[in-house]
Amino acid sequence: MPRQLISSGSPFEKPIGFSRAVRVGNAISISGTAPIAPGGGTAFPGNLYEQTRTCITIIKDAIEKAGGRLEDVIRTRIMLTDIDRWQEAARAHGEFFGEIRPACTFVQVSRFIDEDWLVEMEADCVVVEPGL
Repeated sequence: MPRQLISSGSPFEKPIGFSRAVRVGNAISISGTAPIAPGGGTAFPGNLYEQTRTCITIIKDAIEKAGGRLEDVIRTRIMLTDIDRWQEAARAHGEFFGEIRPACTFVQVSRFIDEDWLVEMEADCVVVEPGL
């Protein structure tokens, strides 16, 4: 099966050696996605809700570049630096995934590469062709 690599243009992709997403067959895996602003830097410093929306938007774009749809997401992982604020991230997640309802996990981590990141997300998809 061919392996399709999807880039988001992140400056971390080349030196670390990763892709934003990888598709093999009907499976798409989205790597840890931080709240990066379009011009670089952190989007919405201090605002967990908006940072989560930013992560999901980046994830959605990668899924679509790989030929999938947000409806194909079967699992999300939400990593937070402050688990007590989980409801802010959950509200953003629910706005995108309320009807899709993938398996979802929230975990607390001690920190991220950039101290302004409050959240990082991963997602897994299975693309189901119409009629299957």
